[in-house]
Amino acid sequence: MATSVPSTPPTTPLRTAARFALSGALVFAGTSHLFWGRKAFRAQVPRSVPMDEDGVVMASGGVEIMLGAGLAVLPRDRVRIGRLAAAFFVAVFPGNISQYVHRRDGFGLDTDGKRFVRLLFQPLLVAWALWSTGVPKNKR
Repeated sequence: MATSVPSTPPTTPLRTAARFALSGALVFAGTSHLFWGRKAFRAQVPRSVPMDEDGVVMASGGVEIMLGAGLAVLPRDRVRIGRLAAAFFVAVFPGNISQYVHRRDGFGLDTDGKRFVRLLFQPLLVAWALWSTGVPKNKR
């Protein structure tokens, strides 16, 4: 009895390029969580989180690296991984809000205006994750 291998869902070259760009961005950001950006990322951990700030930064960096790697090397699972990445971006959004509300500096976000503009980019990341990994309507 032969088992069938699930086929890769259809996509477009532009979506594939956007997925690989997101993959690279996630791996880069995750790596920076673990090394050169750890201190700056601590500014985004809400003080209400009952865990060590450094541990939260390192764990979220590990998740970003895994999501980015998955987007690059698991094309059959890209829709599911894209949804996980979008959920991750939603899950860390309270940290961005906390950084704004508590006026915590990090990554050059040293004014209320800069921190507020940063908040506007999170929905774009969610959209990027969903669009770049989704199945185009005309290809379903």
